[in-house]
Amino acid sequence: MTTMTDTVPEVETNEEGFLVNSDQWTPELAEALAADAGIGPLTEKHWQVITFCREDAAQQGTPPGLRRISKLSGVNMKELYQLFPKGPGKLAAKVSGLPKPQGCI
Repeated sequence: MTTMTDTVPEVETNEEGFLVNSDQWTPELAEALAADAGIGPLTEKHWQVITFCREDAAQQGTPPGLRRISKLSGVNMKELYQLFPKGPGKLAAKVSGLPKPQGCI
């Protein structure tokens, strides 16, 4: 386990950079995680996806996968790849403070 300290406040993360404890997540941490991943500043569309991911994970008990995000968040697949390049499902979950979704490599 790692503690992020560069651009991200001190939180415990796993070897892939996902929060160990989702309760440590804050909007400020999301901004820092996004900056650390080379995304930012976060736009209204980013927040639409982040909010959806957090709410859906709370209801479903697991983070949503890419298809679920694109079907239910109001942000289509093409936009997701623009907002969260190089693996939008995985990156959206990470910035949202959630575990890596099942099916993400």
